[in-house]
Amino acid sequence: MPSIKSPRKGSMQFWPRKRAKRVYARVRAWAGKKDSKPLGFIGYKAGMTHTIGVNENKNSHLKGEEMFVPMTILECPPMKIYSARFYKKTGLDTQVSKEVFFKTEKDFLRKAKPAKDSSKELASINAEDYHDILITVYTQPSKMGFGKKKPEIIELGLGGSKEDKLAYIKEHFEKEISVADVFGENDLIDIHAITKGKGTQGPVRRFGIGIRHHKSEKSIRNPGSLGPWIRQQHISWRVSHAGQMGFHQRTEHNKQILKITDNLDLAPKNIHKYGDVKSTFITIYGSVAGPKKRPVILTNPIRAKTKKHQLALQ
Repeated sequence: MPSIKSPRKGSMQFWPRKRAKRVYARVRAWAGKKDSKPLGFIGYKAGMTHTIGVNENKNSHLKGEEMFVPMTILECPPMKIYSARFYKKTGLDTQVSKEVFFKTEKDFLRKAKPAKDSSKELASINAEDYHDILITVYTQPSKMGFGKKKPEIIELGLGGSKEDKLAYIKEHFEKEISVADVFGENDLIDIHAITKGKGTQGPVRRFGIGIRHHKSEKSIRNPGSLGPWIRQQHISWRVSHAGQMGFHQRTEHNKQILKITDNLDLAPKNIHKYGDVKSTFITIYGSVAGPKKRPVILTNPIRAKTKKHQLALQ
């Protein structure tokens, strides 16, 4: 019988396979919502666990049966608004035309030097003069259980009309925003995260190429061919080679929130390599990219599905 050949595996959609620029992801598009509220939130990965749930899908052959449900715990301390950004169109692009800053917490200094509070300018701003309005928010990791104090700062989209966005900023710039204000139980979300870094790896582990015969003329764990000769000292980028593996930005679509828990009596304690969960946490069906303690950006689904897991958790 012929031998099974496996020249390479792994999607070439993600290229180049290099390290992400920072430890939390960059979000480039926001799914519009009619409700006037932020379109995303930041959580911190605490770890994975499982529970038992009853399948309530009436069309499933496992209806009424108990199922093993894998889930990930994300601790979500409240966020605060740092600034409001007002965008205007400049040709084919949009640029920040005006930015209004608000008062920050003490730990904000660990990340950046805060700008002077200019919240009084909100009263004189007309939302119709601008193309779009977004906010920058920062986290409060000091309210979590693993000792981190330096916050993350990201830009978030807002739902609703431009007048609704401005009204939301005026009402909430001095308040904390909790994850329950943004998402609800059984909602579908997109997760933007940086995967666990694995350093420099060879082509066998990185791309899954087959190991060559032990009597090969040259190397054993390298690709057998460097591809077509194009010009001197040139090798096609499609050829599997050693390089960076992991610490890449990835997006997982349509992950389901199983539960949002504010009751700290139910919060898990002494999670390995994490610590105690001390603030609001959510449980996500399935796995989430990245190691423990890594910030994860949750957003409204950019291409939402209608089917969800129908489970009654025990």
